[in-house]
Amino acid sequence: MKATIERATLLKCLSHVQSVVERRNTIPILSNVLIEASAAGAVKVMATDLDLQVVETMGARSVEAPGAITVSAHLLFDIARKLPDGSQVSLETAENRLVVKAGRSRFSLPTLPRDDFPMIVEGDLPTNFEIPARTLAELIDRTRFAISTEETRYYLNGIFLHVSDDELKAAATDGHRLARYTIARPDGAEGMPDVIVPRKCVGELRKLLEEALDSSVLIDLSASKVRFTLGGENGVVLTSKLIDGTFPDYTRVIPTANDKLLRLDPRSFYEGVDRVATIATEKTRAVKIALDEDRVTLSVTSPDNGTAAEELAAEYRSSGFEIGFNANYLKDILGQIEGDTVELHLADAGAPTLIRQNDTSPALYVLMPMRV
Repeated sequence: MKATIERATLLKCLSHVQSVVERRNTIPILSNVLIEASAAGAVKVMATDLDLQVVETMGARSVEAPGAITVSAHLLFDIARKLPDGSQVSLETAENRLVVKAGRSRFSLPTLPRDDFPMIVEGDLPTNFEIPARTLAELIDRTRFAISTEETRYYLNGIFLHVSDDELKAAATDGHRLARYTIARPDGAEGMPDVIVPRKCVGELRKLLEEALDSSVLIDLSASKVRFTLGGENGVVLTSKLIDGTFPDYTRVIPTANDKLLRLDPRSFYEGVDRVATIATEKTRAVKIALDEDRVTLSVTSPDNGTAAEELAAEYRSSGFEIGFNANYLKDILGQIEGDTVELHLADAGAPTLIRQNDTSPALYVLMPMRV
């Protein structure tokens, strides 16, 4: 194999694929990327961790000899990063080595044969639809903070996608809070299986979307695999196994009869919670919210650090009571609200609270209270 590629092109492509590769691997080939140069002048780069696979095709300046080889992903990425701007990078295989040349620099890197490189077998992906990249990015941003990191409840370690009526819904929960985002059902998504997209796939997809926000993403899926294609022919293809488990019926925890409505400015609410939570310790992450007519008092009491309180103006007309929330969870949700007001629909100190911008917003959050 011998190919010459612009440094900027190579660097951009490697930055996309190398982040899939785990830093520590017991299987040496999984530390490598597969580089495949075709006679047509395209160079394909692929990385995998056996659950997730990313493939990107880039145009080369020239391909003098087609062929394929695997080489350390992080090593090649670090080299490309340090090469001078604007340089032409030559990749050539010779005697089980990959020789990388650019300007006066020359590197000779160990390789492993391409035949040892594992591929994810996609099988049949019967459901196919397109979503604007910006919509998909918004869907991820509004829900992924609530993904559980608890490995024992592996079925909560991702975003749950499912279709109901004419809507496509994305939900994530860790048992303490729930985030749900709803969009109109895309053409082709009817009859799609309920799927759970793993946390790592969600993270990699979100990074790739950042550079393709004005395009659309083609999604192909079955009950066990999902493939995201960004940027068409010479784009990036991300394929992932789905979580094999049953997501709980989250609709049961969305309250429908919470009759106490609190409205206030999400930014000042966030900042107030953040300020009083300064003195909270690991044990006392709770912030207490005392509700009175048209005002809210936030307070935190810590046995080690004393007390803090702050009063906020709010719109509230129901009977007064106190409720406690985990300060970080509350901030995570408030950070997602972009408008001038946020609505909290409350019932009592022990019941889940519904939080949303208004009744037409696509995002909806449920937060479990804490004892304070």
